[in-house]
Amino acid sequence: MTHSQGLLDSSLMASGTASRSEDEESLAGQKRASSQALGTIPKRRSSSRFIKRKKFDDELVESSLAKSSTRAKGASGVEPGRCSGSEPSSSEKKKVSKAPSTPVPPSPAPAPGLTKRVKKSKQPLQVTKDLGRWKPADDLLLINAVLQTNDLTSVHLGVKFSCRFTLREVQERWYALLYDPVISKLACQAMRQLHPEAIAAIQSKALFSKAEEQLLSKVGSTSQPTLETFQDLLHRHPDAFYLARTAKALQAHWQLMKQYYLLEDQTVQPLPKGDQVLNFSDAEDLIDDSKLKDMRDEVLEHELTVADRRQKREIRQLEQELHKWQVLVDSITGMSSPDFDNQTLAVLRGRMVRYLMRSREITLGRATKDNQIDVDLSLEGPAWKISRKQGVIKLKNNGDFFIANEGRRPIYIDGRPVLCGSKWRLSNNSVVEIASLRFVFLINQDLIALIRAEAAKITPQ
Repeated sequence: MTHSQGLLDSSLMASGTASRSEDEESLAGQKRASSQALGTIPKRRSSSRFIKRKKFDDELVESSLAKSSTRAKGASGVEPGRCSGSEPSSSEKKKVSKAPSTPVPPSPAPAPGLTKRVKKSKQPLQVTKDLGRWKPADDLLLINAVLQTNDLTSVHLGVKFSCRFTLREVQERWYALLYDPVISKLACQAMRQLHPEAIAAIQSKALFSKAEEQLLSKVGSTSQPTLETFQDLLHRHPDAFYLARTAKALQAHWQLMKQYYLLEDQTVQPLPKGDQVLNFSDAEDLIDDSKLKDMRDEVLEHELTVADRRQKREIRQLEQELHKWQVLVDSITGMSSPDFDNQTLAVLRGRMVRYLMRSREITLGRATKDNQIDVDLSLEGPAWKISRKQGVIKLKNNGDFFIANEGRRPIYIDGRPVLCGSKWRLSNNSVVEIASLRFVFLINQDLIALIRAEAAKITPQ
């Protein structure tokens, strides 16, 4: 009897709990329906594609809604069980689907997420823009210099970067390398890709620390240290000196310290006190102009004497080379002067000047500092279109004159063009046109007749 009574009590308790759970579930369903009507839980949506796999597309849309709803609940402070992002059970899905569908206003909850995405997308742009001025070599220089001196002001004054950075920019870059993980990561990746030779060159430019300069200052200024002295100093103090230091670099820095009186056995002369001159304006006031006029500068006189002697030597050399000149340039004046003499074979007469041909071969063109020719056509007029070596006029043994074109522009002889690499016979009173400059070629008939006669005598023999 007691056993059956216990079974009955347990069955009643079980039925009571079952009925209580059903009542709670119905109450929860009513709460969900009311909350869905108020817009707390978003409406279940399906895919809008015309051809679709219903179950797959609907689950995608539903999962995105579930994620956005969990974010909204987490932001509004609902119980943490709902914020874990776990999908609702099948019974909850059925009850949500059975709930009456009411128009749901758009929820503003996803807005903060969108703004976060925009900010994240803009951040790398700012980082890359910042990395544009700061090269990997600059970062390595900055790091080595700070490790050596521990002073950003000294780094700004002593390190030569690829750009002219201000002290504030150097400070901001150093703090970014220390505390900004994105910039630090990108800078480290870029520095690892540097060539070993570039890294060695950067390390050789590292600033000297105070400990290094203190060791170098102990080397006496009166002594004449060699490379072996500084190499021994490196071996005796390997921890004090930077890893890229060489004996030659130590010697150069020691000489610089000696120049500026920074060694231990050197003393800087004190500034004069009292009535001593301290600036240039005071020194100018003390100068007596009358004494300056009477003073003779022996060094200046010696330089002027040497320059005068050099100019006279050049004039003497030119006078000795007069007989070697092949062409004489005479200005045409109103006075009538004979065109030929006993040494002139032909004359190339222009509007402004005339050129005398006194050798069997002369060159025409435009004279420059590096190219000296016989006939400088720039004396006649604008010759910027004329080649530096435009042509050559030759006298044959039979007394005929020929002109050969060696420039880029054609030469016109009596209106006929003579192209580059070609030659043409010149006769008396031929009109030679070179780049809009016109000349008349006149031949000394008497002298050419004598040359022909001598050539005729030599030919039979």
